[in-house]
Amino acid sequence: MTIHREGYKTIAIATLIFGAINLPVYFFFSASLMWLCNLIFIITLCILLFLISFFRIPNRQLTINENAIIAPADGKVVVIEETTDEEYFKDKRLQVSIFMSPANVHVNRNPISGEVIYNQYHKGKYLVAWHPKSSTDNERHSVVIKKDSTEILVKQIAGALAKRIVNYLQVGQKVKQTHEMGFIKFGSRVDLLLPIGTKINVSLNQAVQGGVTVIATL
Repeated sequence: MTIHREGYKTIAIATLIFGAINLPVYFFFSASLMWLCNLIFIITLCILLFLISFFRIPNRQLTINENAIIAPADGKVVVIEETTDEEYFKDKRLQVSIFMSPANVHVNRNPISGEVIYNQYHKGKYLVAWHPKSSTDNERHSVVIKKDSTEILVKQIAGALAKRIVNYLQVGQKVKQTHEMGFIKFGSRVDLLLPIGTKINVSLNQAVQGGVTVIATL
C-alpha cells in the first residue's frame, strides 16, 4: 500500500495539528488528568489514521480487458437506469452510478483506453452523493473517452463532504485503461454514461473495486 500524492499536504498538516494538541495537553495535564490526556490522544490518533487510510492506494491486480468497461472507482452501485444526458450526448444513455463512502479508496481510474474528447468542470451544490439531483446539480467534472466508435462519459461528482475534485486528463490526451484519471476528497460519487444496449455485468447495491470490477462489456 502507498499514499496518494493528493494526501501529502493534508496528512502533513494533520500530523502537525496532532502534535500541537497532544504535546501541550500531556505537558500541562498528565500529572492530574492522565485519563483525559489519553482520551484526547486516542481520538486525535484515530482521526489521523483515518486521514492516512483515506489517501491509501492498495496493491491490486488491475483488470485490463479491451472489450470491457472497468469500474472507475471503489464503492457501491446505486443507480442502473436509462437517462437523458443534457450535457454532452443530448440523447438517452445508460447510467451506472457508484457511491463512494469516506471509507472507500478514492482514486478514480479510466474505465477504457482511448482518447479524451471532452473535459469540463462544473460548479454546483454539495447535495449528498446519493441524491437523485446530485448528478446534474452538484459540483462535478465530466470527461468523455472515445474508443473506436464508442464514447463513454465519466462524471466525478462532489458530495456533501467532498469539497475538491481533481482531474488529471486533457482533451486530445491518449489514456490507458485503469490508469489514474483523478481523485475526489471525502465521500462522493462517479457516474458512467454508456450507450443504450450496453451489457451490464453488475447489479444494484453491489460493491465494486476501481480498476478491478468489470462494469459492462462493449
